[in-house]
Amino acid sequence: MGTSRLAAVLYTGGKGGAADAVLAEAVEVLAAEGWRLGGSVQFNRAVEDRCACDMTLKDLGSGRVVEISEDRGPLARGCRLNSVALEELTGLAAASLTQGVDLLVVNKFGKRETEGHGFRQAIEAAAVLGVPVIALVSYDNLAGWAEFAGGMDERLEADLGAILSWCRATKAAHSGVAEASALQLGPHA
Repeated sequence: MGTSRLAAVLYTGGKGGAADAVLAEAVEVLAAEGWRLGGSVQFNRAVEDRCACDMTLKDLGSGRVVEISEDRGPLARGCRLNSVALEELTGLAAASLTQGVDLLVVNKFGKRETEGHGFRQAIEAAAVLGVPVIALVSYDNLAGWAEFAGGMDERLEADLGAILSWCRATKAAHSGVAEASALQLGPHA
């Protein structure tokens, strides 16, 4: 464990909220240990008259909180993702990489990322810089993740101990690489 710089935290459809909570808890622990974090975590809020929750992302670099759910009313079905808000957060994640982070946290590798959008460019930039990336991936999106990762990933259960063990082992195995890459990239990347 900890040899790859890319990890997928797998969860079953319908269990995304629990996976979000575990990842957010791991981020709290790592932040308390002094880790420099980029990316985002997701918080979900149940809404009484809707079949799906409202989703909020917190950017780990700036602390900025952004609603990423579109309010389409109580009868709306299908995807309610506000793509513009998501792209704003992906830009913040990419910007945090130039400041030298220890870990890029991706709240979801989903349909947008499979299609080449969302956090995909930030993940690619992190890979170029040697910054480890951890992402939540539902089994529904595992084929897209597998194609993207090309066998260069590790797969974890949505378990606090597993996430923290991978993060710590990866940091120990690759310490110093991200800082040197960020210096080479410079602030105007």
